[in-house]
Amino acid sequence: MILADIAEYVTDKISSNDVSLNNYVTTDSLLQNKRGRECAQNLPPMPCALIHFQPKDILIANIRPYLKKIWFADIEGGCSSDVLVFRAKEGHFPNFLYATLMQDAFYDYVMKGVKGSKMPRGDKEQIMRYKMPTFSSDEEQNIGKIVVDIEKKLQLSRAINDNLEKMAKQLYDYWFVQFNFPDENGRPYKSSGGKMSYNKRLKREIPIDWQVKNLIDFTEIKNGATPSTADEANYGGDIVWITPKDLSDQQSKFVYQGERNITKQGFDSCSTSMLPINSVLMSSRAPIGLVSIAKNDVCTNQGFKSFIPKKMEDSIYLYYYIKHHIKQIEQLGSGTTFKEVSRDDLCKFPILVVGAKESYRQWAELQNGIADKQFVLQKEIAILTKQRDELLPLLMNGQASVNYHLSDD
Repeated sequence: MILADIAEYVTDKISSNDVSLNNYVTTDSLLQNKRGRECAQNLPPMPCALIHFQPKDILIANIRPYLKKIWFADIEGGCSSDVLVFRAKEGHFPNFLYATLMQDAFYDYVMKGVKGSKMPRGDKEQIMRYKMPTFSSDEEQNIGKIVVDIEKKLQLSRAINDNLEKMAKQLYDYWFVQFNFPDENGRPYKSSGGKMSYNKRLKREIPIDWQVKNLIDFTEIKNGATPSTADEANYGGDIVWITPKDLSDQQSKFVYQGERNITKQGFDSCSTSMLPINSVLMSSRAPIGLVSIAKNDVCTNQGFKSFIPKKMEDSIYLYYYIKHHIKQIEQLGSGTTFKEVSRDDLCKFPILVVGAKESYRQWAELQNGIADKQFVLQKEIAILTKQRDELLPLLMNGQASVNYHLSDD
């Protein structure tokens, strides 16, 4: 059996005038690594015809298929032409079609037929020739159900994590951007007339007893490096080694594992540095600006400038400060092929040092509570994602069968 036996491309059209940001889908609004979608940022600049999708259709970004951008639609809407819309044929189950298109093997197959190098696109005819086992109706239903049940659990955990992150970001903005942290009477500082003074380096007013220092006065700044790939003995050990690709793939606030570990020999052979738990990692090239907090002792490749706060309890503050100022940091980048931020430039970058010690302690306590919950959820998501990706090929090859479900809906 091939994919064309159970699915067809949707070609129905809808006017862009009839969609909103909430139900308009582009390749940019689909999230990589099978994480669904987010709300589109912009509508088409001019009225145009879009592909008209329905609930239970499956949408896949056809540009750079290796990014594995897929969404099981739960609403009606329209999408751009670079998004493929699949619909289950009569007699087959949308859930099972979704499970089929979730397989890593499917994306590996699509990449074998892509056209173009810089922005590879899947070949629509080749895609429909994807070979798959034949299952009975009950088997299709069971496979589809367990995969969708896993996805529901993943989506719920991600939604909780995202909401916690919104809370954490709001706390940072309220305290350290708007300066409405609680004063000694528990009132919002700036809104209640707290004294402010203009700071020339930041080009804005800050609370009168706060300071601006160089980043190097607040944190150590470490480079990374890569052991020689010609010597296999440098790799496969127990030292966690992080690359920008790891942060790009994981898209998480915390990092504790990369795709590839190195050995002590590999570590000793290059100029990378060990970074303790709660160090802040920032990619400094290709791209600049991926930021994460280490939750394990790690080291990195040369694509990072990493920060070890002089007081480790300042880790979360530093994380949000770097993220809030990432556009200014990006502007420090130089280079022709890839822009890179130098350690020297980062050393001189200004950082606001909080003066309201009691308010800062309260803020840190709140943030630590949120971060602990987020890290537990992140690990649960990683475990469930791994189980899904390991189970899928077994189900599709007939090596495992399912006659139960994970949740009571």
